[in-house]
Amino acid sequence: MTAPNGIAFLGTGLMGAPMVRRLLAAGFDVTVWNRTREKAEALALAGARLADKPSAAVAGAGVVITMLESGPIVSDVVFRKGVASAMRQDTTFIDMSSTPPSTARKHSEKLAEGGIVAIDAPVSGGTVGAEQGTLAIMAGGDARRIADLKPVFDAMGRVIHVGPAGAGQLAKLANQAIVAVTIGAVAEGLLLAAAGGADPASVRDAIRGGFAESRILDLHGARMVARDFVPGAPSRIQLKDLDTILAEAQSLGLDLPLVRNVRDRFAMLCNAGLGETDHSALLLELEQRNMPVRLGDAPNRMPG
Repeated sequence: MTAPNGIAFLGTGLMGAPMVRRLLAAGFDVTVWNRTREKAEALALAGARLADKPSAAVAGAGVVITMLESGPIVSDVVFRKGVASAMRQDTTFIDMSSTPPSTARKHSEKLAEGGIVAIDAPVSGGTVGAEQGTLAIMAGGDARRIADLKPVFDAMGRVIHVGPAGAGQLAKLANQAIVAVTIGAVAEGLLLAAAGGADPASVRDAIRGGFAESRILDLHGARMVARDFVPGAPSRIQLKDLDTILAEAQSLGLDLPLVRNVRDRFAMLCNAGLGETDHSALLLELEQRNMPVRLGDAPNRMPG
């Protein structure tokens, strides 16, 4: 199987829209659908076709990609809005949303009954990675089909096959656990520095390149210092992923105390009405607990 020229992309929000632009720039023929049509209309100027219904978007497509907010929404779009029945046999369905591994496995089994190959391929890298085509793509499912579709994945980032159906979502949960705990660690470390009289921006620069170096210290540490909490990745989505991690851990008989603690911090942030802030805004919950200590004097840059 060669990479198809016909791709249907369902879900053109913060992540989906720049991913579509990367596919269009790579020369693929892309039809898009989004629940809020206005979010898809701008992509028509870049060369995408617009569909009024998800079932219409997927008709005739060789590859169908979903980038939706949650597992229940993916299930609704695919199985209750006519997508599954509108896809032709041997279509490849690639769910790049973040859903529970059990949901990915169920989708794969159900779609296979109609001759459709399902790949769960969630991503990491945020809106910057989506715009630059540098997303980390964790793919679960048929290894040969994933290899055949490498040109499609390459337009959006770097794909790695991590195991059977559901394994991509397990990899994403591992990623989100590491991201959330590290955001908490960076926020606590910088606040400790500020409370003791050091300049947090300089402290961040000083520890760059040492054992504390990470993309989180680089990008989210910079956001904290600048107090720029416009998403990015909204805190409510991070909380949703942390809840999924803990549910999966419980099903596997695991206790993850660091994840549980940072999950509670994100829950408090979201319960305070800050669910739309970038997940680096976990700093705000930490500052609230430690008033009047604050990272710098800059005003907060908030969504909206």
